[in-house]
This record gives sequence, C-alpha cells and structure tokens, in this order.
Amino acid sequence: MNYKKLGNTDINISTICLGTMTWGEQNSEKEGFEQMDYALDKGVNFWDTAEIYSIPPKEITFGHTEMIIGNWFKKSGRRKEVILASKVAGPMRSYVRGGGNNYNLKKMTEAINNSLKRLQTDYIDLYQLHWPERNTNTFGRLGYEHDDNNNWTQFEEVLENLNKFVKEGKIRNIGLSNETPWGVSKYLELSKEKKLPRMMSIQNPYSLLNRTYEIGLSEISIRENIGLLAYSPLASGYLTGKYRNNKFPKNSRMERDFDFWTRYRKPNTNEAVEEYYKIAKRYNIDFAKMSIKFCEIQPFISSVIIGATTMEQLKTDIESVNVNLTKEIIKEINEVQKIYPNPCP
Repeated sequence: MNYKKLGNTDINISTICLGTMTWGEQNSEKEGFEQMDYALDKGVNFWDTAEIYSIPPKEITFGHTEMIIGNWFKKSGRRKEVILASKVAGPMRSYVRGGGNNYNLKKMTEAINNSLKRLQTDYIDLYQLHWPERNTNTFGRLGYEHDDNNNWTQFEEVLENLNKFVKEGKIRNIGLSNETPWGVSKYLELSKEKKLPRMMSIQNPYSLLNRTYEIGLSEISIRENIGLLAYSPLASGYLTGKYRNNKFPKNSRMERDFDFWTRYRKPNTNEAVEEYYKIAKRYNIDFAKMSIKFCEIQPFISSVIIGATTMEQLKTDIESVNVNLTKEIIKEINEVQKIYPNPCP
C-alpha cells in the first residue's frame, strides 16, 4: 500500500480509502465486516463514511453505515488502527434534524454526538462538511448562478463550531466536501486570520469521466497542501466496463437505483468509456485498476475513495496500487479527454 500525509498533519493515510456508503443498503453488516477485515489487513488504514449513509439516502437507513462500522470497532477492537473520516450533512430533508441548514452549533453538536454514538468511538479523525449550505454549483451542476438573496457568510461561525469539537477531543481534523475554489479559499483565509482549525482535505468527485477538479481546485490543493479525497473514481461502475452496451447487471447500482444515478447518464459517456476501455485492453490492464491508478498518481490527490459491493471488486480496487501507468498510456488517456472532455461532471 502507498501512503501520503493528510494535509499538513503528520498522519499517514493510505492512498486507497475504503468507501462505505453501500453498507446497510446494497451490502449487509456481515459483508461490511468482511470488507473492513480485508482492507485493514491490506494496509488500507483510511476509511470514509457519513451520517446520511447508506446511499441512496433514506430516512429508514440514515446512520446505518456508521452503526455497522461502530459494531465492527466493538467486535474487532481495532479502532486505533483506522484513520476514520465522517461527514455532517448539509441542507437536507426534514428527517435530518428538522431539515434546512445544519451547520449551526446546536445542530452540529447533535450531529457529532450521534455519529460518535453510532460509531462507538470517542473521536473522529477527519470530520467533513458534506456539502455547502450556500447556493452554489455542486453534484454535477456546471455553471454558477448567483442569487443576491442568498448571501450565506457563516464561514467563521462554522469554523468556531468545529473548533469547539476539536477542543473537546471529539474530532481531530476537519475537511470539506463538494466544495468550490471560492469556498475552499474562504475557509483557508479565515483559518489563518482568526487562528481557527484549518481544512485538511477536499472530498470531491474525480475520475476519467470527470476531471473538472483540475480546472481550479488542483492548484489550490498543491499550493495550500489541502489534498483531494477523490470520490467516484469508477463513476459508479461505468469505468469498470460493466455497463458497456447499456447493460446493467443485476444488483448493480444502475440496475437497483437507475433514477438516482443520473450524473453518469450523459451525452458522450458511453463513447468515452469505450475509448478508455480500449486503452486498458490494448495494454492488458484491468479497466477498473487503470481508472483508479490514474486518480492515485495525480499530485493533488491524497487518497482515492473506492466503493465495492463484492469482495472481488474490493480486491481488484486495492490491487490497483500495483499498476504502472507508462507515459504512453497517460498520453493516450489525455487524448481521449481532449475528444470527450468531462462528460460526467
């Protein structure tokens, strides 16, 4: 396994991060336990979850993934071996603390205390804001549409709230998710100016089908030492090749929740996938491994979050660290990106 530092901390995190969002929905607790056992034994010490998981989010499964992880911690006694990341939900449906904004002190206190209870732990290593409260372009929406009536400016208040949890020992580091260059810059600026905790990571999407992070955020990641935790590196399975020719295998995400995963059903998705698939075949590399490795080698990425639903998938994803992408392969990948730029932002 390969390792990088988490932001400017001394914490070594595996460059493959164990994603958990299917546990409690697509995967049972038993299957989650098997994944955790295997991943940790293979050196994957960095795990990511969120209070709203399982996915797709539903009231009935809210918090289920954290509970599964907590039960594993209790059973295995291996909590100290794991760098654990979780997330507090942004504006959400009414079943999440009454709905609306969630980053005020009262709601954040409720969120962190409930997460700690479900996870059966005293602390979370990395606590992330799942998405912004302000109106901005996230979750695949390109183009920022400004609204003069939406003047959310609670950056300092949010940092003060997180600082309280740090001082209490409930969280050790903080991070962002689904954030924009402006949002990241504001948090970094205020942390320095007000001597408040500093954001250590940005969890945004990145894959062969979505390299929009490179446009503005990649420079911030490198210059400010706030690395990307890349989610959806396989584009919900498209970059494994299993959806080629519009085939959706039984129990796959597209077969189970077709209407939820609209992000990847875009013009030129299939065409781009086919070209990347040809590159993997030409060089005799597993398509999923090539897709993950391309993410891992980017200088602005700290860790790549994988999400497996079978042990076979998990083993393949972890083995991607051993793949060597030559200059020729990377050149061919970049040529496809020129023809089909970011079909799934």
